[in-house]
This record gives sequence, C-alpha cells and structure tokens, in this order.
Amino acid sequence: MKRLKPLTAFSAFSIVLLTMPLGHAAVILLQNALGKEHVALAGVLLGFAGAGLLLAGLFASKELMATLLGMFGALFTWSGWIEIGFEYYARRLGIEPVMQNGVVVTRAEYLLMPSSIGFFAIIMLYYLFGVRSGCRFFLWFQRLLRFDSRLGAGRSSRNVAMVTFMEFNVLLWGFYLLLLFAYDENFAGDRHPVTYFIAFGSLLWSVLLFVKLLKISNLAYAIRYAIPTVLIFWNFVEILGRWNVFTEIWIQPSKYVLEIVLMTLVLLILMFSVLFGAKGKQKSEAKQV
Repeated sequence: MKRLKPLTAFSAFSIVLLTMPLGHAAVILLQNALGKEHVALAGVLLGFAGAGLLLAGLFASKELMATLLGMFGALFTWSGWIEIGFEYYARRLGIEPVMQNGVVVTRAEYLLMPSSIGFFAIIMLYYLFGVRSGCRFFLWFQRLLRFDSRLGAGRSSRNVAMVTFMEFNVLLWGFYLLLLFAYDENFAGDRHPVTYFIAFGSLLWSVLLFVKLLKISNLAYAIRYAIPTVLIFWNFVEILGRWNVFTEIWIQPSKYVLEIVLMTLVLLILMFSVLFGAKGKQKSEAKQV
C-alpha cells in the first residue's frame, strides 16, 4: 500500500492541476466561438450543467465518482455563472481591462470581482462560527477563539460531492480576491513585496501540503486534498505569469491548440485510469471475499 501512495498523490495532483488551465481555456474559447451576444446564455447553460453534475454527485454511491462530479460541477458553475457572469456585466457597463505595453494584464471581469468580497466574508462567517467543518484551518481558528465548544460535539452531515463543490468554489473565489487585491496599485501592486510574499509563501505552503498528500492512499480523499494543494500552488503560477516569466498558453488557447489538446488528452487518460482502476480494484476485492 505504501508504494501506491506516491502514485495516488501524483494522479490526484495532476488531475486537479490540469483542470485549472483547461478551465481558463474553455471559457475563453467559448467566448470567442459564440461571440459577445450569445456568451451570456452559454454561461447560464454551463452553470446549469455544473449544477447537474453536482446533483448527480449527491446521489453517487461511490466516493470517487462523487468527488469527481463535485469538482467538475464546481468548475462548470464557476466558469459559467461567475466568470462569464462577471464578463457580461463588465462589458455591459463598459469597463475596460487593465493594459500594460498594449497587453491585457487584468481582464475587465476581474476588475468587478473584488466587489464580491462582502459576500465572501459572509460565507467565511458561516464556516467559522456557524458549523463544525472538516477543514483544519477552520477547526484551528475555532479552537483559537474558544468557539468550538459552542458548535456541539459532532460535525454536520457531509455529502462528499457537496463538500468538494464548496471547497473548490470557495478556495478559488478566495484566492482570486487575494491576487486581485495584491495586483491593485491602490493596495500593493504586482511588484510589491506583499505580492512576492504571496507568490513564494504559496509555493512553500503547497509543497508542505503535497508532502502530506503523499501519505494519502485513498484516491477520492487524495483528490479532495489536492484541491487546496493545487489552488494554493496556482497562486504562484498566476503571479509568475503576471511577471511574464512564462507564456500563459491557456489565456490564448487558439494560438496553442496543440498544447491545449495534449493537456486535455492527459487529463482524460488520467480520469479513465483512476475510474477503471477503481472498478478493477473493487472487482478483485469482491472475488477475494
């Protein structure tokens, strides 16, 4: 079993990691393909597709399938209802993107997103003071404030798909806000020491989480643990892209079709491998019984 743990960790990390650039690329390709007049409707439908995946995950009998459906449901709803939704209103209100040397460095929809920080704060109040969750950060904070005794002894009922769905969306939302405030010259700036701290602090934090991920043998749990690991690591990737250290090919997918197709194939291969591998393991265990 110990030999399988690194393979499980790398598979889980790779699956979650590939969803990040491919999610970006899918939204941009959708916007370019449908045009401005139809992209809002596409975003609504994409969000409903994500909600459908979540509902399917709520009734999934297998933990791995529920986890994957929750994660991709979150990716679809975020891309459709959040990203494309903000893009629609940014265009409707005539908000211009931030340009540097003739290149877009912050898209118009992301200039609207910081206004949602109040909603994010409300969600955080719920998780910090309204429920005993499975998140170690929230549990640590509740113990620090001596608030854990007020929440009762047990955790609320948890559905794997919903936990994965909320974890992905809330973390993605929170780190978007963190980076957007860091990039804002009114608060810091993309070359400010605070941004450097976020970049390399995120890298160190993600490495520490990955070391813990290597100890997990259950694939479904490993994928759920890989979500914060990857999203924290993605802060480092995003900031490196902002510093022009490398080309973010997922922002211009039409120019890097081969690379996007290869990443998609790798993700599909990993997905089929883990799903069929899990089925094979269940059959072998059933035969032994």
